[in-house]
Amino acid sequence: MQTIELGGVSVPRIGQGTWHMGEDAGQQQAEIRALREGLDLGMTLIDTAEMYAEGGAEEIVGQAIRNRRDEVYLVSKVYPHNASTKGVQAACERSLRRLGTDTIDLYLLHWRGQYPLIETVEAFERLREQGKILRWGVSNFDIDDLAELDAPACATNQVLYNPDARGIEVDLLPWQVQQNMPLMAYCPIGQGGALLHDATLQRIADKHSATPAQVALAWSLRHQGVIAIPKAVNLDHLKQNADADKLRLDEDDLAQIDAAYLPPTRRQSLQMV
Repeated sequence: MQTIELGGVSVPRIGQGTWHMGEDAGQQQAEIRALREGLDLGMTLIDTAEMYAEGGAEEIVGQAIRNRRDEVYLVSKVYPHNASTKGVQAACERSLRRLGTDTIDLYLLHWRGQYPLIETVEAFERLREQGKILRWGVSNFDIDDLAELDAPACATNQVLYNPDARGIEVDLLPWQVQQNMPLMAYCPIGQGGALLHDATLQRIADKHSATPAQVALAWSLRHQGVIAIPKAVNLDHLKQNADADKLRLDEDDLAQIDAAYLPPTRRQSLQMV
C-alpha cells in the first residue's frame, strides 16, 4: 500500500475511520472485527475521537487493537470545549483509558472553539512531554486558522474532502502541500457513502472493473499529500477500500469528475460535517 510520512512515521495513505461506531451495542462485535480485518489488509491508521458515540468509538477501537497496538498508528481528537489547559489533560487521559493504551500517536483538536489556540497547543505540548501523545494536529481548520496557529509542530489538518466537497483545492490544499503538512480527508466517499450511487463514478468504476467507492478514494489520493480515512464494517467494503490504493485514474476519468463536480474557481468557506 502507498505510504506517506505523518508525524515522522510512515503510515498507509488509506486508513480506517470510526465515526458512528460504538452507537449500537448490537453492532459492537462486527465493528471490532471490521477494524481487525482492516489491520490485516494493511490499513493500520485508525482515526477516532472522544466525540464519536461520546467515547463509545474509542472503546471499540481499544478492543480491536488489544494485543495489536504495535501495528497501529492511532489518531484521536479532543472536543473544543475540552481544549483548555486542564481540559485537554483530562480528556486525553479519558481517551487513553478507553483506548487501552499509554500513548496516542496523533492527537487532534476536533475543531476550533472558545479557548485560545496557544493554550491548547501548550496543553498538547505538555502531553507530548509526558509521553501521552507523540504528535498533535488539528481538524476542520481553514487556512486562516492554520496561519494564526503558526505552529511548525502541527502534524496534520483533517478536513472534509471528496468530489462533492472540493473547495479546499483553491487555497488550503496547496498551502498544506507547500508546508509539507499531510491532509487527512474524512468522508472521502461522501457523508454516509453518498457518492456510492453517483452515475459518473459508476461509469468510471465500470471502465476500471472497480467500484464507485474505489474511484472516489483514488480521486482523493491523486494528490500525493492526502490520506483518506473511509469507514467500513462490511468485509467486502474493507477489501475494496484497501484495493483502491492500486487504482489510477486517467485524464479522461478526472475530466468526467470535473464535469460532474465542478472544480472551485474561488475561495470558499470550509465545509464541515
